[in-house]
Amino acid sequence: MQKVLITGAAGFIGSHLVDALVQRGDLEVRGLDNLVTGQRSNLDTSWKEIDFYQIDLNDAEGLREAVAGVDTIFHEAALPSVPRSVQDPRTSHIANVEGTFNLLEAARAAGVRRIVYAASSSAYGDQPGFPRVETMRPEPISPYAVQKLTAELYLQSYFRVYGMETVCLRYFNIFGPRQAADSPYSGVMAKWITTLLEGGTPRINGDGEQGRDFTYVANVVHANLLAAETPKDAIAGRVFNIACGERHTLNATYALMARLLNSSTKPEHGPERAGDVKDSLASIEASREAFGYSVVVDFEEGLRRTVEWYQQQYKK
Repeated sequence: MQKVLITGAAGFIGSHLVDALVQRGDLEVRGLDNLVTGQRSNLDTSWKEIDFYQIDLNDAEGLREAVAGVDTIFHEAALPSVPRSVQDPRTSHIANVEGTFNLLEAARAAGVRRIVYAASSSAYGDQPGFPRVETMRPEPISPYAVQKLTAELYLQSYFRVYGMETVCLRYFNIFGPRQAADSPYSGVMAKWITTLLEGGTPRINGDGEQGRDFTYVANVVHANLLAAETPKDAIAGRVFNIACGERHTLNATYALMARLLNSSTKPEHGPERAGDVKDSLASIEASREAFGYSVVVDFEEGLRRTVEWYQQQYKK
């Protein structure tokens, strides 16, 4: 039975990927997470079906054990958030760059065939020109964006130099169930929904006319599964956008969310955050052509599912 490893397995995206891989039924699934930002409860659905390694990517001995015999790695582990990286760039660098390098070295020694990497749309920065296409020159603004891009370049190097099949998927503004809402660095969707459920007033940083290509988490899972199975010649060593290809302003997104929650609460506006980009919109043509990616859950349906999930959690 083929072995696969998901790093960041107890995180928001990683746990959804674990569930999907377990549901296939034909894989030996391993999960790795240090549980610093990931939650053990995110794995409740699949816990009995996986081998779990509670280790850090800087634990060389633990990594060797985790990757032994593995065919494919889905590298979701990171210390996420632009604001976090602005506040503490060194810690973010250790997790996002050094951790990825350590994983690559362990994978190379173990003969891992393919790594699918969770890259970031933040690599594009605030340069003019929409939609973003993969051939654009990266112009990262924040330390987080630099770190994620650096890891991308490492993966591409390991393909060119060592022949490891690496694929980088640049995620655009992912949201959905299990996204943390209790941190200063939480995603905006999770934070707004929980604030409204608790009777508070959500905050929008800036004037709210910033555009985002919000992408429901099921689309990311779909992309990862496709990227793991597509023949090497079509995707190895390449970078792909994973998004919906639609721009939604923060103001319009908040209005739809409030309507789904039957809330009349108006948001408050605060200053823009350092390191945030003004706009985000992806072209998904390359991922569609290379490995058949498509949007399986659109923005409005994804938002409806997300709101319903947080409502259920709030009742518990």
